Amino acid sequence: MDLAFTPDELAFRDEIRSWVRTHLPEEIAQKVHQAQRLSREDMQHWARILGKKGWLGYGWPKQFGGPGWNAVQKHLFEEECALAGAPRIVPFGPVMVAPVIMAFGNAEQQQRFLPGIASGDVWWSQGYSEPGAGSDLASLKTRAERMGDHYLVNGQKTWTTLGQYGDWIFCLVRTSTEGKPQTGISFLLIDMKSPGVTVRPIQLLDGECEVNEVWFDNVKVPAENLIGEENKGWTYAKHLLSHERTNIADVNRAKRELERLKRIAKTEGVYDDLRFRDQIALLEVDIVALEMLVLRVLSAEKSGKQSLDIAGLLKIRGSEIQQRYTELMMQAAGPFSLPFIFEAMDAGWQGNFPGGLVANAPLAANYFNMRKTTIYGGSNEVQRNIVAQTVLG
Repeated sequence: MDLAFTPDELAFRDEIRSWVRTHLPEEIAQKVHQAQRLSREDMQHWARILGKKGWLGYGWPKQFGGPGWNAVQKHLFEEECALAGAPRIVPFGPVMVAPVIMAFGNAEQQQRFLPGIASGDVWWSQGYSEPGAGSDLASLKTRAERMGDHYLVNGQKTWTTLGQYGDWIFCLVRTSTEGKPQTGISFLLIDMKSPGVTVRPIQLLDGECEVNEVWFDNVKVPAENLIGEENKGWTYAKHLLSHERTNIADVNRAKRELERLKRIAKTEGVYDDLRFRDQIALLEVDIVALEMLVLRVLSAEKSGKQSLDIAGLLKIRGSEIQQRYTELMMQAAGPFSLPFIFEAMDAGWQGNFPGGLVANAPLAANYFNMRKTTIYGGSNEVQRNIVAQTVLG
C-alpha cells in the first residue's frame, strides 16, 4: 500500500491551492481562521464562487455536472480549502441530498434539483431527527398521507441545522405503520416556503441559533417530490448517512485547528509547559493517525480494491478529536476564552489588552458547541456497535 501522492496528484494540489487562495475572499478567510461568526451571506458567497467554477459539487461525477475527481483529488481539494480558511461547504445540498437524487431520483428530479444545488443558489436543510427520534431514527412519527397527486405532511423535526436559511428540506416521513418501523419510511423533498411550514430557532448556550425546530401542519407536497419508491426511504437514508458520517470526521479542518491551537498556546505562554505540550503532541498523533486511515481508504479506492466500510469509525475518531482540540484551546486561553459578545468581537475589542486576542473570543462557546459531534449523525455509542458488528460479525 503506497500512501504517498504521485507527481500528478501533487501538481493537482498546487493547482487547487493557487485557485483557492486567489478566489477565496480575504475577509471570509480571516473570519474562519479566527473562528468568528459566518453569516449566511458569507457561506453562500463562497458556495457560489465554487459553483461558478463547477466545484461546489466537487464529489459529483461528470454526468451530473461535477468535475469527476477521484477520491484522492477530492481529499486534496478539501485539505487545501480547509488550510486556506475557506468555510466548510454546507453539506446538506451538495454532499448529502444530491448523491441520493443521483442514485435514486428519476431523470426529471435530477434535472429539476441538481442545477440549483451545484450553483449554490438553493439552500437545503435536513429533516431527520425528531423529539423522540434521534439516534433511534426509525421511530420517527412525522406522517405523510397520500392524497391523490400530493402528500399531506404533519409532524415535527428538530435540531435542523441552519434550517432558518433553508429553501428546501429533505425529510424522512412515515407513510406506513405496517411491518418493521424501517419499512414504512419514505424520502420526501419539501419546499420550505409551502403553507404550513414553520421554523422556530433554538437558541444555544453560545447565543447562536444554529439549530431549529421545523413544524409541518397539513403541508401539501406534490407526489412527484417523492424520491424513489414509497416506504423505501430507510435504504436511501443509509446511503446518505455514510456521506454525513465521513463528512463529520473532517480531518482537514482538524489539521487547520491544530495549528490554531499551537498559535494560541504560544501567545498565551503555555506552549512551554511540557505537560500541556504533551497533550498537543498526543492530539497531533491522533490527527495523523486519522489522516492515515483516510489515506488507506483512498489508496484502496485508487487501486480498485474494495474500500473499507469505516464511515462509522471515521465519525467516532473525528468527532472525538474535534472535542479535544476545542477543549485544549479553551484551557490555553483561560479566562480570555469566555467572552462571547458578537458586537465586541466584530469591533476587535480583545486586541486592546494583553492576552486578549480576537481569535480567543469564542473558544468556550466552540467547546460547548462541539459536544454535539459525538451525538449527531448517529451517536458514537451506536456507531461502536455497528463497527463491532462489521468487524466481528
